[in-house]
Amino acid sequence: MARRSVDLIVSLLALVVCSPLIALAALAARLTSPGPAFYRARRVGRGGREFRAYKVRTMVAEAAPSGPRVTGADDPRVTAVGRALRRLKLDELPQLYNVLRGDMSLLGPRPEDPRFVALYDESQRRLLAVRPGLTSPASVAFADEEQLLRGHDVEAAYPELMARKAAIDLAYLERRNVATDLGLVISTLALVGRRLLPYRRDRSTTAVTASTTSSTSESVIRGESGSDTIRR
Repeated sequence: MARRSVDLIVSLLALVVCSPLIALAALAARLTSPGPAFYRARRVGRGGREFRAYKVRTMVAEAAPSGPRVTGADDPRVTAVGRALRRLKLDELPQLYNVLRGDMSLLGPRPEDPRFVALYDESQRRLLAVRPGLTSPASVAFADEEQLLRGHDVEAAYPELMARKAAIDLAYLERRNVATDLGLVISTLALVGRRLLPYRRDRSTTAVTASTTSSTSESVIRGESGSDTIRR
């Protein structure tokens, strides 16, 4: 109940504060490529219930039926403006409305497409016991997921990556408390801050970024003893 109250208050305030930014991102998407400003993605939430996650559109309008449900860094469906929005995670800001509606929480495992949820094993289905979140330790650790999928058959490669992400988020949920949540907020804000710095534009730093964010995320779900709770 307390977590839901925090979600309601913070998401409402964040929507008010971020509404100009969301409007600018939506306008940029609308003016630079044909199609709607927003996109509603099919996702699976708590209890296996499907919902529509709101995003600023970052791909060409006909992208959904024309390609895979996962995006690599070299995906030609992503627009020029879309790449910038995705890099800064600005396309995800409309999901604050999903938090306000109760579809999602501020913190929790990122929601997956139904096609990939169907591949969950019994252990991974425990992720569906909670509301999906805007950010999670796995989403921080794999912030450069699109770079990892570059040059691959993304739908064939993603299940293995998804399993690694699920292991991180399951470990987080087992130890979830105020301290781990605060650590997750800090690591998420730090990630966004680093992406705003000019030197982050150099693609040669991608490998360093992945290593840093993975280390930060694992520290979020470590116990008092500092021992890792997951195997990578």
